[in-house]
Amino acid sequence: MAFIGFLLSPLTPMNDLFVNFPFAYAMAFPVGLLSRDLFVPAFIAAYWLSNILGLYMMHRGKNMISGKEMDFRDELKSTIVWSTVYTILIFILVQIGILQFPEEFWARITGS
Repeated sequence: MAFIGFLLSPLTPMNDLFVNFPFAYAMAFPVGLLSRDLFVPAFIAAYWLSNILGLYMMHRGKNMISGKEMDFRDELKSTIVWSTVYTILIFILVQIGILQFPEEFWARITGS
């Protein structure tokens, strides 16, 4: 549980690029099929959820291994800071056109 939590947590910024962003994108895609206007909010919500879930899973895993309860508040503060930084990055990527709904992305690449 701690390892999966670590993969989802914002404690290692590279995990965001290879785990959390793709996870959030995959979760937002079906929402975007229903409404393109909801794609970006769903992406951001899924991103935040994956970070908080990862931190919680890592916290629970540490507690299971150590056999004692540790403070979750410090880890939550770190999660909020990193999630805010990456949320701003997501917003910037959407605004400059790098992060798009898949159909628009493929149309741009293939020229269709």
